[in-house]
Amino acid sequence: MTAAATTTPMAIVSFSLLLLLLFGTSSAQLSTNFYSSSCPNVFSTVKSAVQSAVASEKRMGASLVRLFYHDCFVNGCDGSVLLDDTANFTGEKNAAPNKNSARGFGVIDNIKSQVEKVCPGVVSCADILAITARDSTVALGGPSWAVKVGRRDARTASLSGANNNIPPPTFSLSSLISSFQAQGLSAKDMVTLSGAHTFGQAQCTNFRARIYNETNIEASFATTRRANCPSTQGSGDNNLAPLDLQTPTTFDNRYYANLVSLKGLLHSDQQLFSNGSTDSQVRSYASGASSFASNFAAAMIKLGDLSPLTGSSGEIRKVCSKIN
Repeated sequence: MTAAATTTPMAIVSFSLLLLLLFGTSSAQLSTNFYSSSCPNVFSTVKSAVQSAVASEKRMGASLVRLFYHDCFVNGCDGSVLLDDTANFTGEKNAAPNKNSARGFGVIDNIKSQVEKVCPGVVSCADILAITARDSTVALGGPSWAVKVGRRDARTASLSGANNNIPPPTFSLSSLISSFQAQGLSAKDMVTLSGAHTFGQAQCTNFRARIYNETNIEASFATTRRANCPSTQGSGDNNLAPLDLQTPTTFDNRYYANLVSLKGLLHSDQQLFSNGSTDSQVRSYASGASSFASNFAAAMIKLGDLSPLTGSSGEIRKVCSKIN
């Protein structure tokens, strides 16, 4: 008789427990029906609020997706990006990638207050960010996906984590790949999630060096962008330009077509198409809108699985900007 045939039920259970210890259970504890009994109206409540916010300002959709991304890249998707600084606490809002840049906090606060009216003390701010990112994408014409929920909110934040983990617009392709791999995301995930730049805007200070100093940029595109971004540092730093020149408030694959045409606004954007290992994926997305949309939905689910707090960890904040 083989060893496999004599394996006892207890041995199987022990092996299963070992796997749980090795690989963790956090993401497995998330589910699409986590609030089916405790807060069945959470999804419709968030959707309505997001639709209203995006209708008032189309740019807000991109800002809310970005908030989710900036949250998940710092100690996982735990709502830490939403916490305000206090006399005894330093949050992430004043980190370089967020200060005078991250927006939508008021919208999240409003959504949280509406959800609290429906089911107080049940839904985390971290989950609200995840649902909001999906609904913002849909509101701007993008794909939908089943959002897994069950996250809890952090009682801490990491200013250094926000400064070090969120890749800046100056990064090279290799640095971008390494940054995403550090989060458990592949190079393919990185290229796909960068497609969130199909909507939104960037400040002049983040693309000035590219439009004045770089050579892998289409000439007329550089000229157009220079008109609203003076070469002198400190002049017009906060002036905005669309990340996707043609359709800055619509989810589509124009972002990738722009990269192929050397019209990426940020240095880090154009790095995805720069005679490197990701060129073929960019070309594929530039000619295949449906494959980009489906892959984007899958990558957002994967992003939302990053190190969530579950079970008895963390808390369910009453107000997203401060711990209970």
